[in-house]
Amino acid sequence: MKHITLKCMLITLFSSMIYAQNTTMELKYPATEKGNTVDEYFGTEVKDPYRWLEDDRSKETEAWVKAQNEVTFDYLSKIPFREEIKNRLTELWDYEKYSAPSKHGEFNYFYKNNGLQNQYVLYREKDGGSPEVFLDPNTFSEDATTSLGQVSFSKDGSKVAYSISEGGSDWRKVIIMDATTMEISEDTIKDVKFSGLSWYKNDGFYYSSYDKPEGSELSAKTDQHKLYYHKLGTDQKEDQIIFGAKEKRRYVGAYVTEDQKYLVIHGSNSTSGNELYIKDLNSPNSKLITIVDNFDNDHSVIDNENDLLFIVTNFNAANKKVISTKFDKVAQENWVDLIPETEHVLNITTGGGYFFAEYMKDAVSMVLQYDNKGNQIREITLPGIGSSGGFSGKKEDKSLYYSFTNYTTPSSLYKFNPKNGSSVIYKQPKVDFNSENYESKQVFYKSKDGTKVPMIITYKKGTELNGKNPTIIYGYGGFNISLTPSFSVVTATWLEMGGVYAVANLRGGGEYGKVWHDAGTQLKKQNVFDDFIAAAEYLISNHYTSSDYLAIRGGSNGGLLVGATMIQRPDLMKVALPAVGVLDMLRYHTFTAGAGWAYDYGTSEQSKEMFDYLNNYSPVHNVKKGVEYPATLITTGDHDDRVVPAHSFKFAAELQEKQAGKVPVLIRIETNAGHGAGTPVSKSIAQYTDIFSFTLFNMGIKDLKSAIKN
Repeated sequence: MKHITLKCMLITLFSSMIYAQNTTMELKYPATEKGNTVDEYFGTEVKDPYRWLEDDRSKETEAWVKAQNEVTFDYLSKIPFREEIKNRLTELWDYEKYSAPSKHGEFNYFYKNNGLQNQYVLYREKDGGSPEVFLDPNTFSEDATTSLGQVSFSKDGSKVAYSISEGGSDWRKVIIMDATTMEISEDTIKDVKFSGLSWYKNDGFYYSSYDKPEGSELSAKTDQHKLYYHKLGTDQKEDQIIFGAKEKRRYVGAYVTEDQKYLVIHGSNSTSGNELYIKDLNSPNSKLITIVDNFDNDHSVIDNENDLLFIVTNFNAANKKVISTKFDKVAQENWVDLIPETEHVLNITTGGGYFFAEYMKDAVSMVLQYDNKGNQIREITLPGIGSSGGFSGKKEDKSLYYSFTNYTTPSSLYKFNPKNGSSVIYKQPKVDFNSENYESKQVFYKSKDGTKVPMIITYKKGTELNGKNPTIIYGYGGFNISLTPSFSVVTATWLEMGGVYAVANLRGGGEYGKVWHDAGTQLKKQNVFDDFIAAAEYLISNHYTSSDYLAIRGGSNGGLLVGATMIQRPDLMKVALPAVGVLDMLRYHTFTAGAGWAYDYGTSEQSKEMFDYLNNYSPVHNVKKGVEYPATLITTGDHDDRVVPAHSFKFAAELQEKQAGKVPVLIRIETNAGHGAGTPVSKSIAQYTDIFSFTLFNMGIKDLKSAIKN
């Protein structure tokens, strides 16, 4: 690919004005200067006038961000019911939330949030004792934007390693602490990214990271992941590289089996498909043994009984299965089915000496318990129709924990006896929300090519299907990720205001296994957009809503979904809400670890056919002058180093320049925030306040009246 970069002109803010107006407000956008950058792909020249916005360290980009936020927040501040929505979100958010406990050494550890704390606090207590604070990330920084990541204990529970993220970045620091005295025991390990923390006995732990990139830490490409072992009492620069020095892999992870017998390593170059290796840690000079030497499928060692390994895989099983094999006979021809593939997608956990197979049946949970011989013990009786999670723990655990939730039921924790299958409520939240007033309905609609797609629609009982209900349809459709029913304060607030909330299980996701995933990738990506468009058309034709009252929302890959859909069908919705989206499909792979997304997207350098396909739907490259696009609120974070904010910056600039209609095109850029994980509660409340305010205001709603909490 020929790359031509000409001198980029500096931004001159407000040197000219573009006017946009809805029924009550006039907007004056900052003028975004255009540069002369041109790329050539297979003989086709593609202009990239806003390339300069990719430089997250420049004063010009900083000034542009500030100017855009001033316009956006000035607009949002004038919405009459904004404070009312914020107050109700705050009220609903204010309830105690707990995690399931886990035992390490003499203590049981659990997370708790009193309600409006910005970050969850990690507590511990002895059996029969009183809880005490172990780690409080709310004290890590004044603005609570430093969050707690992974927490990993040594074998006897006497030591702990935990990671922290500053400003929402994927780059982490790892701190090592004496768990008994709660004193930091040695220097912090720095520049750790996309890593687990797995201890070997009490001596040290394995972690993964990249070399620090040249240029911007937040946007420069990171392409070679390495596995390290840190031995306690030594300097980080002495950490041994275990895997990835010679083998070039974009993602490398490792974990030590519960019995401390084996080190399991997986390596991959994409978000789908991985190699699998294993090493006998009890033999000091043992070599790394290859279990799988290709990237064709997904595999993971989930447990072992001495030298008998249990592996979950989609090799010859698109919906996954569990196999067993001996350590000295790990080749795939020796694998024996333990829990065979079924028509439903499998997710497997272990605890109490058992396997727990959670199956997705049309995106809702069904859980079966098995022993290590593959015998089914029982089907777990769940509290209702929805999503379960958990059923994991150590082999010696006498009690396990699981959660249950759906769109109208707040997540509750249950204590489960794996011997007799009994469950009791362990923690049930007290939320100021009457679930009995709402209902969820699963429907199946046909996409453009006739494929049947499921969608769950949630709304207040008695809602009149008159086409005038404010509706948000949410989607993702990628990376084998499944959208299953779960309660959210954010959704609950929308429902209380009389809104309809719909979630479509699009192709590209994992709801129906690898076949469903692959049907929404690369040269089939348009299927995902068609599925989403068909979902919106179903809601309109069945009078749940109409185009005047429909908003589409999605984040990350879902941000791409929203961007592509609003470009292809701007007439279909009133409001578009793309969040932290992948929006420049010709350059996404040049930032951070984006090249690993090629399994789903393909790349512009891959082939002319792939370039043409991407160029045909890339949101940044398909905004047309003179088209009336829906009212749009783009959201991103200035520290997002997974999907860099330049995607959103460039999309906003294109829309603001070319929008023909009078409705607003705004970008809300959260400062000192990343892709989403670890976002303080206060920032989350503020962001969703603005999203709902913008959405309802641009649907023509001037007064919420008594809709909230009625």
